[in-house]
Amino acid sequence: MKVVAITRQAQGSSASRRLRRSSHVPGIIYGGGADATPISIEHNPLYHALRVEAFHSSILDMELDGKPEQVLLRDVQWHPYKPQVMHIDFQRVSADRPIHMRVPLHFTNQEQSAAVKNSGGIVGHIMTDIEITCLPKDLPGFIEVDLINLESGKPMHVKDIQFPAGVKPVLRAKENPVVVTVTIPGAEESSSEGASAAAPAAAAKPAAKPAAKPAAKK
Repeated sequence: MKVVAITRQAQGSSASRRLRRSSHVPGIIYGGGADATPISIEHNPLYHALRVEAFHSSILDMELDGKPEQVLLRDVQWHPYKPQVMHIDFQRVSADRPIHMRVPLHFTNQEQSAAVKNSGGIVGHIMTDIEITCLPKDLPGFIEVDLINLESGKPMHVKDIQFPAGVKPVLRAKENPVVVTVTIPGAEESSSEGASAAAPAAAAKPAAKPAAKPAAKK
């Protein structure tokens, strides 16, 4: 996807307000061993691009003052109540340096899994995106999560996902978060009913009589 930007000379709050009044968005591009560069982007094309999922998780081709740059979207600031982009940040990409990026998870074969098809399970998506690290050339627009082997009572964890070649999840030591859970309707209710039935039975059981005291010797 392509972004067209120009270097902005005037900076500060007043200059940014003037840009916004002229339907442009102030922003910045940084990283890649170069100085941070203040930029200006036309608002409406940017607004529509931000509504596309891939714009948030792909390497973007930026034309800055007519020269090509490869960048990643890093931050967007929105107006509190208007559909208006207030500020935007991009990071330059170096082909030989690994990047960290959050990408969406796309779930497939949920309805065909044993958990749903055979057990009528309800699948809960605990995670909808994930942070990964890879070289820019290997960056995927999303990670596909195949749920065909999902079984009731067995949640899926991050390390159960098949990641594309060259792509790794960013995890702390021994961390393995749950991605998907399965709830079987009626299972919890049955357990609760069993516990409730056991409680009255225990209450109805007569208390043991205390042992008789031995008669005192005369």
